[in-house]
Amino acid sequence: MLAGKCYCGAVAYAVADEFIYALNCHCSGCRRVTGSAFKPFAGIARDKLALTKGADGLLIYGKPDNHDAHCKSCGSLLYSVVRGGAFVHVTLGTLVDAPTIRPTAHIFVGSKAPWCTITDDLPQHDGHIPG
Repeated sequence: MLAGKCYCGAVAYAVADEFIYALNCHCSGCRRVTGSAFKPFAGIARDKLALTKGADGLLIYGKPDNHDAHCKSCGSLLYSVVRGGAFVHVTLGTLVDAPTIRPTAHIFVGSKAPWCTITDDLPQHDGHIPG
């Protein structure tokens, strides 16, 4: 199990180190919600993540089966519930422990910030990964 938490420490979670995929998303939504050039995240079944502290301190933005979960106190984006509520996309920057998975591609590069230059050799996709 891996530990994760928000910036102020009010909300914490545990997640299995069994991520299925990890990507860097450059879409405008991910840029805005993180305040960064892209959002590095890893996907896993929703039942593999459990809040260990501060469940009442979450700010949920979106619908029950498709939302972002932030800390109410500091605003950190901890994870996003996606794919009809079946998966979570854990923001890699909130992990305290290092996961075994690493991002394998950049997605939504077709809408990346014009000031961002991708300098690694990972595959780049204009939208989602085909398939």
